[in-house]
Amino acid sequence: MTVPTAPRTLVAGALAFATPAFPDERGVFRTPFRSSTFAPATGRPLFPVAQVNFSVSRRGAVRGLHYTATPPGTAKYVYCAHGRALDIVVDLRVGSPTFGRYDAVELDQERCPALYLPLGVGHLFIALEDDTVMNYLLSLEYRPENELALAPFDPQLALPIPEDIDPILSARDRAAPGLAEALDAGLLPDYTACRALEERHRAGW
Repeated sequence: MTVPTAPRTLVAGALAFATPAFPDERGVFRTPFRSSTFAPATGRPLFPVAQVNFSVSRRGAVRGLHYTATPPGTAKYVYCAHGRALDIVVDLRVGSPTFGRYDAVELDQERCPALYLPLGVGHLFIALEDDTVMNYLLSLEYRPENELALAPFDPQLALPIPEDIDPILSARDRAAPGLAEALDAGLLPDYTACRALEERHRAGW
């Protein structure tokens, strides 16, 4: 059994969790989320889950860089149920002490680490194997008008997208603005507003 841990990442408020495994002659049973681990690490229970998604991706698929306008904001809990992906979280909260910084964590089905993403951060992953399955728990239901994107290959962000893949992007992600353009247009979340909204959420969870 793997002892769950919740190390903090370079992005303020984001957490990476190791998860328990229970192998036997039939295979392995995984527990990607435990409230007894999550609550002490964050100081609150997991958000009430409003929507659960999963995606299946070919090797080289680049999904992101995506974020939700805040307010309303969406917190996420993410793990890889099958295959392997490089998951990247980027601090897009203007005024944050870690604004513009990123963390990259390899997610896979063998170790099954999980990530908690607070309000206002950006999320991107690259599928490193065919048929990679990523699972997402979301604090709010998807609303297209609230969902925004940044260019994943913006040199200002310099995200560590592997050079040995042929990237596959959606038309939306290919046309997304860079960080400076989004900042100038006032499209990025405000750090203080995100924190205040999280505190209000905490009181109601």
